[in-house]
Formats: sequence, C-alpha cells, structure tokens
Amino acid sequence: MSDTTVLRPAPAARSTRAVAVLDEHIVEVISDSGEGAQRCGQSLAAIAARMGNGIWTTEIIPAEIQPPARSVAGASGIRIRIGSQRVTNGGDQTDLAVAFNEQVLLGRVQAGELKPGATILLESMWRDHRDPTVAASYIKAVVALRKDGFKVHEIPLEARCKELVRDPRRGKNMFVLGILCNMYGLDARLGHEQIARIFGKKDEAVIRSNIALFDAGAAWGEENLPLKYSIPATRSKEAQIVVNGNTAIALGIIAAGMDICAMYPITPATSASHYLSECFEKVGGLVHQAEDEIAACAFAVGASYAGKCAVTITSGPGYSLKQEAIGLAVMAEIPLVVVNVQRGGPSTGQPTKVEQGDLYAAVFGSHGDAPKVVIAPCSIEDCFYSMITARKIAETFGMVVVVLSDASLATAQQPFPRPVFSDDWLAPPVDQTPVPPGGKPYDWDPVTGLSRRFQPGQPGGMHTLTGLAHDSSSRVAYDPSTNEEGLRMRSLKLAALQKTLKTPPVFGGEEGDMLLVGWGSTMGVIEEAVTRLRAQGHKVSSLHLRFIQPMPSGIREILKRFTHVMTIEGTWSDRPDDELIDDDNRRYSPLAMMLRSRFLVDIDCWSEARGQPIKPGAVVRVVREALQRKGLAS
Repeated sequence: MSDTTVLRPAPAARSTRAVAVLDEHIVEVISDSGEGAQRCGQSLAAIAARMGNGIWTTEIIPAEIQPPARSVAGASGIRIRIGSQRVTNGGDQTDLAVAFNEQVLLGRVQAGELKPGATILLESMWRDHRDPTVAASYIKAVVALRKDGFKVHEIPLEARCKELVRDPRRGKNMFVLGILCNMYGLDARLGHEQIARIFGKKDEAVIRSNIALFDAGAAWGEENLPLKYSIPATRSKEAQIVVNGNTAIALGIIAAGMDICAMYPITPATSASHYLSECFEKVGGLVHQAEDEIAACAFAVGASYAGKCAVTITSGPGYSLKQEAIGLAVMAEIPLVVVNVQRGGPSTGQPTKVEQGDLYAAVFGSHGDAPKVVIAPCSIEDCFYSMITARKIAETFGMVVVVLSDASLATAQQPFPRPVFSDDWLAPPVDQTPVPPGGKPYDWDPVTGLSRRFQPGQPGGMHTLTGLAHDSSSRVAYDPSTNEEGLRMRSLKLAALQKTLKTPPVFGGEEGDMLLVGWGSTMGVIEEAVTRLRAQGHKVSSLHLRFIQPMPSGIREILKRFTHVMTIEGTWSDRPDDELIDDDNRRYSPLAMMLRSRFLVDIDCWSEARGQPIKPGAVVRVVREALQRKGLAS
C-alpha cells in the first residue's frame, strides 16, 4: 500500500499472446511480515470471486509475531486457489508463487508446498544488494531453483515501485496485484473498486496512489511476462458474499440476535470480535473485552443469567481457562454459546497454525459430568448458520453450546449465497410473566429434563442461584438421590436434543469398501478426495458430522454398510508402523475413539498435525494405500 499521491499511468494494450485455459490454479504471494502479501492475495481472491470464480484462501502466518526479515521460517503470505467451479478447500501444491525475497520462498519449497516445475515470480532487488552475502544468497537460490526445474522470472518490484512511491515496501503488494490480475485476465475495473474498498477509510490520495501501483503492475506484466491464463467462470445468479470464517461467525452472532460478546484477545479467534467491535453496537449488541479469559466467560455467564443471550469467543488455551465458568453454566443451566477457534496445542503450542485438537476438551473437558452440545461448522457458510443454530439450542435447552471452528476456517475466504434474514433465526423474548404459585426454577420435565428459564426480577421467581448441586427449588442438594436427580435431568436434555437431529447424508455411494468420516473444516478436502477416488473406480464414500455431541441417530447403520471405516482428522494419532505401537497401546484420533466406543465398530484412523490444512491429495494417497493393504485395490 502507499500514502503518496502520483499520476496514474495508462494501462498497456492487451497482448496477443496465447492464453492457457485452466480449470483451476493455485497462487501464493509470500513476503516478510508487514509487506502486505496477505492483503494482495485477499484482494486477488475477492476480484476473482466477483468475476464468478470459486476461490479458497489459506493464510501463511509465521509462528513469531515479528520474525527476522529474510528468514526461511518467516514466510508470511497467502495461498489462493481459483477455480472455474465452487472451491471447498485450499487444494494441493502451488502452481505459481510470487516471492518478495528468496528466503521466504525457500521455506515454502523446502516444505514441499510448490508443485514440481511451478512458476516463480521473484523480486530481483537482492541480486545487486550492497551486502555481498545477501547478493550471493539470492544468486545461489535462483540457480538452484532453476536447476530443480522451477520456472523463475525475476521481477524488479523495488525499482518499478520506486518510480511511483517514496517507500516501495509499501507499494509492492498492489503492484503485484496488478501483475496477477493482468496474468489471469481479471477485470482491472474490479481491481480499482477493490482498492477503493480496502483503502476506503484513508483519503483519496492514498486510493489514487494504490490504483497507480496496480495499473503499473498490470502494464509491466503485460509487456514483460509471457504468462497468460484464463479460468472460465459462470457468475452466480444469486448475490454472494466473500468473507472468512471469523467474519462469518461474527455475522452469525448478529443475525441470531445475540446481545453480548465477551472475549479476551487470542490468536486465531480475535478477528471475530474485532469485526463485532466495528458494528455490533449499531444493532444493539455489546462487545466486552475482559481482563482475562476467565473473566470473559464469567461475564458472559452473568449476562445470560440476567436474560441476555451471550457468547464468548476464544481459542484452545483460553477454552481451558474458561472451564470452571463453563461448569457453572452447566450446573445452573444458563444458556451460553462458546466459540473455540482451534489452533495447535497443547499449552501455547502453535498459535498461528491449524489443528483439530480440542474435540476431547469440548466434549469431556470438565470435572464431574457436564453435558454440553458440541457443533463443528464444516465451511465458511456453515460458520454463519452454526451460530444461529447454537443460539437456538442454548436458549431452548438451557445448555452450553460449544462451536468448534479452527484456524483453517477462521482465515480462509470463500464466496457463498448472501443470507436472507428470517425471523425464525431469532429466539422469542424471554418470558417475564409472573411465575405461578409453587413454580420452581428447576421444574424439570421428567421426560426431557427441560425447565422454564427464570431471570432476576421476574415476579414470583425469586431464588438463590448456586453452582452447588441443587434440587428443583435451587436448594443445595445434601442427599445422594437429589444430586443424582439433577445429574439425570441435565443429561436428559442432550437426549432430548438428539431425538430432533437428522441423520447426516453420505457423500458418494450408500455402501462400499471404505467410508471416510470427518468433522469440521475437513469436509471439502475429504469430499474432493472421495470424488477423485470414485473417478478411479474405488468404492469410497464419506460421512461428515456437524453434531459431535450429541451424535444423530442412524450413524451405526451407515457404518455397517461399509467394509472398512476410517476417520480423517487434523490432529494426532499414533502411527501403526512405529515399532512400539500395537493394538493394545495405539492412541486413536479423537473422533475414531468416540465412534469406536459408541458403536463398537472397528474404525481405523488417519490424522495429520503438521500445522497446515490437510490436502486432498494426501487423503487420496492414504486411502489408496489402505485399500491396497486390505486387498481392495490394485
């Protein structure tokens, strides 16, 4: 980006070079932190989406807040998968990478993220750097990359941007955006509109400057790069929005009519509350930033007890700290929605990396028996609608509802149909009519365990709220039978909800050799893998669970229709080929363990905890190997 006013150069005439027509392409823009690579990639994705392409973005975030410049481990940027059809995941290896220095590029190459023979656009300023060590490093890297078969094009970003702005470091991202839009045949007018949108809070001079950089990049690419691609797309007939998962969660909170968001900043969840802080007040909501995670959860519990609908947003370490207050909400039967945007763990773990490691914590993470509803959204769109579902369940059943998102959904962008508001999304006002004589705050229904929600100030509803075991009148339960009755009623609420859930659909054939079972953000990856495998003649299908607790009915019958079942999860499980691992000590991944124990079916598992989203190609490889071991594939 830039803050300098310049004249805009005229766009170059369109060349007559041959255009390669593609079904999809994966692009990466990588740089040191603070150079705007992510903004460049997000803008490219938004422009492509407006032209009708399917897109999915995956942010590349270093573990350190400010890693050393020009370091292999310090790559910061974004991957953009652009397709002619709907895109549901980040895909496999990168086709084209734009790198602002060779060191961040080498980090991606060493991680195996670039496709063999991939095209690389590399900032050339380092070739003539005043530090001979830096220059030698750059030249050595370019020679090695070309020797390994990569198509390296050196581009003079620094020199060209310096012609337009005083600080080239604050202009390269828009120059690159112009190159990429020209390369992929994206509408320059939409590029200008996107720049006006992202810099809309700055003055007009900043917008003009960045448009000039964009046009200069497009003109330079037109004149100097022999690369032209077209990814045909069909514009959607219905209005679409392009947001990431955290923004979708925030929009869902607003759409559901929630009143309070209490939070404490934590990666990668914070941007959801940032979005709310900009607009929640306009619709009557309140964002409360507490002094710590415990206080945030306690604030949400108190607000909900007072009759509001409250949500608290966090990630793994924060969720651990909230456990005591969550237990209070369970015992007191106070509606509460908890969003856990999972990241690598345990402890501080990998704050900026992807993992699905909190399933056990969400389902079982409490002392004593503390039944909670656990929902796992499976797409960006589902992040939005899951918040509406969570609010309804929390208030209808008087329960804690945990929404398990993760870093993959949190930062990824994907277009989906613009939601059309429905009054059904909102819960009815809390019943404040006088409590009839003899009414009890926990007048449990003997079949469902449900009871009327009391709130402070309600006529006839005076009672003492306690986190202690209690009877239906909220008096402390000193005798065994009363304590047991409270446990029974709180558990019955889960069963009552379970009776309302529909059996999830099977993707692929209704029976076959292998069923893959997943949850959360892996749905797009698994279903793409299944599509590839079925095209190869394999009888493979998949089942994806949005409700982890309670699980819907009908799953047992689905599992029995397949010869083999395997879960796919982004967390740890022991490798069967390790010397010490056998059937008696193997640690299965969480969903596999839960399915094995509930349905008594021999379920295998494959998981990956590499700090990055699972790739469909990896699932295809693993399933083919499993089928071969079992004699079901050639």
